[in-house]
Amino acid sequence: QVQLVESGGGAVQSGGSLRLSCEALGYTYSYTYRSTCMAWFRQYPGKERELVAAIYIRDSTTHYHDSVKGRFTISQENAKKTVHLQMNSLKLEDTAMYYCAAGEYVADVSVRSEYKYWGQGTQVTVSS
Repeated sequence: QVQLVESGGGAVQSGGSLRLSCEALGYTYSYTYRSTCMAWFRQYPGKERELVAAIYIRDSTTHYHDSVKGRFTISQENAKKTVHLQMNSLKLEDTAMYYCAAGEYVADVSVRSEYKYWGQGTQVTVSS
């Protein structure tokens, strides 16, 4: 049973920072399989989830939404099966529910259906 456990959400003022973490419990993915990927998506009320950042486990190749490039950094701790999202220079428009996702056969990191496992979500609220 795979469970993605997210932590680190909360409230912060504009310009501040938060670090989200996602631990993949029970996930025995192969480090040699090049399509294994973990990612963070976010969802605004009434909108579909959109990719924020993704990282391929094997070679740490990363992908970012244009709106977060230069501000957010995704990284992994292989030994802990954990992925982090460091969010700096937060803006009001970063306010959303953030979800961790994981999949073994991810060809297009922005396609939600390519991720088999999802976390429950963690709220990020940025205020002025």
